[in-house]
Amino acid sequence: MKDIKRRIRSVSGIKQITKAMELVSSAKLRKARQKLEMSRPYYQTLVRSIQDILSSTTGIKHPLLEKREIKNRAFIVITGDRGLAGGYNGNVVKLAESQIDNKEQATILVVGQKGRDYFKRRDYNIAGEFLNISEDPHYIDASSIGSLAIELYEEGKVDEVNVVYTGFKSVISQEPKILKLLPAESINDENNKGSRTLIEYEPSPEEVLDYLIPKYIHSAIYGALIESSASEQGARRTAMESATDNAEEMIEDLELRYNRARQASITQEISEIVGGAEALK
Repeated sequence: MKDIKRRIRSVSGIKQITKAMELVSSAKLRKARQKLEMSRPYYQTLVRSIQDILSSTTGIKHPLLEKREIKNRAFIVITGDRGLAGGYNGNVVKLAESQIDNKEQATILVVGQKGRDYFKRRDYNIAGEFLNISEDPHYIDASSIGSLAIELYEEGKVDEVNVVYTGFKSVISQEPKILKLLPAESINDENNKGSRTLIEYEPSPEEVLDYLIPKYIHSAIYGALIESSASEQGARRTAMESATDNAEEMIEDLELRYNRARQASITQEISEIVGGAEALK
């Protein structure tokens, strides 16, 4: 009975922690969803507008538009800085790793301590670490990540740049996704299906693209960071809610076992008293 009571107190303490974390995650999720709802139309419109402009650049040569033989690939992997979020971190890491045929030809730009620890333990080539920004990302963070990715691409260290993140669908549904950022020519596939608009560039197409393509990269990464931030809080809230429910079930089961043991102890004591009384007769 003492062991059962000790176990009940232990599980009750864990339940209080998971319940508190659930409430904290719910509050953070509300803020993340508000930020997502405010930011999503902006970066989606910006990315779509830049895609429309780039779709009319056929024939214009630019280092970030030219496709080349893929030898080395870069992956911007967006994970969380903390755990206890169910399969959130594991799913995005697995998706990234499934795209890597040879880790000697893969360069990782990792966002979040969980992803950093995972790839560092497996001796991947980590070209950049961006920590403590996953829960509250800003555009300047996306700009830093995008600038490093563009630098690696322009220097020829990588031939392709992808961002791996978690798209937010709902509180209970998050989907790992992968988006190719460079070469930027790849974004023209869908836009080339429609009619093209005649665009005149000033001072020159190359200078305009020098400005637009980095904006596209930074905006796409910022969108992925925002989506991942909301997904992380949704996943953590769901995980903590499940943990709290499981703790309640364990406490109910332990209380039932405690009552049975207590009843058995009382029955045994009564039997001993009755037996002693009979012996005295």
